[in-house]
Amino acid sequence: MINEKQIAAAAAQLNRAQCAAIFCHARPDGDALGSGMALCLAMRAAGKRAFLCCEDPAPEKFSFLPALGGICNAVPDEQFDTFIAVDSADVARLGSLGHAFSRFRGETVNIDHHISNTGYANINCVCECSATCELMPEVFAAADFVITPEIADLLMLGLMTDSGSFTHSDVTAHTFSVAAQLRAAGADVTEINYRMFACQKKQRALLFRRALANLRFALDDRLTFILVKSRDLEETGADRSMTEGFVDYPLTIDGVEVSVSLLEMKPGQYKASLRSKGKANVNAVASAFGGGGHVLASGCMLFGEYEEVVERLTYAVYQHL
Repeated sequence: MINEKQIAAAAAQLNRAQCAAIFCHARPDGDALGSGMALCLAMRAAGKRAFLCCEDPAPEKFSFLPALGGICNAVPDEQFDTFIAVDSADVARLGSLGHAFSRFRGETVNIDHHISNTGYANINCVCECSATCELMPEVFAAADFVITPEIADLLMLGLMTDSGSFTHSDVTAHTFSVAAQLRAAGADVTEINYRMFACQKKQRALLFRRALANLRFALDDRLTFILVKSRDLEETGADRSMTEGFVDYPLTIDGVEVSVSLLEMKPGQYKASLRSKGKANVNAVASAFGGGGHVLASGCMLFGEYEEVVERLTYAVYQHL
């Protein structure tokens, strides 16, 4: 449930702020970018200086929203009074910018929807829901920020992508009420849906074919693994952002309860994305390796040889099935 006191505290600080840096997690997705840039534009419209900071640029597929081209990959040299993190369960998710956030002596705000959030800011506004972009309009309303059509597009982007176009089990009546509010404010649902779910580059299709060729089953076919190798990225011309969504496909297979996608970051290092149909808490699985996220969708980083990584993950999933 939404905590009205947390909403009010976050909104009050946003109103007090005159110069703010907004941070989103590394390798940003639609929810991180949508919530971060929407807040950035809203604060600017309220007469404040605001900058969205992320160690990685927005993936190319988000280029249809021009505002997402204005991301800083380092903290600007400004006299900031407020740092705000969005869609990040802990400081480590901010990547190379996390150090600056941790050392900041001014006010810090944390707006997020992950169950694994560590409450790392002075003001923590955390609600477990489908997306940070589901929570953000509540903050805007409390702060008297206006949702323009451009901001509505950004918030709808995050809402649609993190909810799987409203198909995930954490979608509630409130999720749909927020979607209706954003649609009424001018969000272009048709364009966002096309760009996110019905459009892909040839390189991604070729990469997905290779990933499926590596599909393997475990635990009596209740667990699947797919692997994306660094070599596959190089040879297909794809980039890492194009792997988003790969992990969801094996869950369409009858009997599969948990899907794991392993992305080779470098030799001996793998980024694991985990998804569950509901019987297994993959947040608990990811937490065992220093990661986290949601009960049904989480991630972590593992080190070691591929077969060793698969074995460790298999045992961890077994303990939660």
